[in-house]
Amino acid sequence: MAVGGGLGGLVLLLVISALTGQNPADLIDTLGPTTAEVSPGPVSADDPLAEFISVVFRSTETTWERLFAEGRETYEPPVLVLFTDATPSACGLGQAAMGPFYCPGDRKVYLDLSFFRELDERFGAPGDFAQAYVVAHEVGHHIQTLTGVSSRVQSARQLAGEREANALSVRQELQADCYAGVWGHDAAREGLLEPGDA
Repeated sequence: MAVGGGLGGLVLLLVISALTGQNPADLIDTLGPTTAEVSPGPVSADDPLAEFISVVFRSTETTWERLFAEGRETYEPPVLVLFTDATPSACGLGQAAMGPFYCPGDRKVYLDLSFFRELDERFGAPGDFAQAYVVAHEVGHHIQTLTGVSSRVQSARQLAGEREANALSVRQELQADCYAGVWGHDAAREGLLEPGDA
């Protein structure tokens, strides 16, 4: 399976198949290859969490490919980079303390796997949907880059005072949350969410 394979990937494929009623072979094509990198370090390509994040990431690609096509546009997917501790990016050194982030300079979504483990252990946000939502939120920042929102906000922030600049940043984050909700709606419609996930 392109998203990582192994027993965990097979189980996840069968669960999704049972939820959607689709043939597992069809799902393999649907969840086809995604543009993903694993940074050097202790991230294993067959880590169940890495596999799950890759499947969610591919699901966001499917959602945005369809929505852009409906608007007669072509979706250019970001690259997914999984890392632990630290990794270089076009936006500087990405560190675990920063949490997940999107870098418009290289159009990559950077996800530190230790953050997802802390969601449950430290912040009391267990469950697959909390993790999936974070992935979709970072992809939302990519949508903002593609649509020009990020550059317009950046230009406006440079001309604004501190208070207004902060308000613009908050609005940009809320829009990325909205885009994550768009993906969540699509996932629910496809039967990928369980009651109570949201």
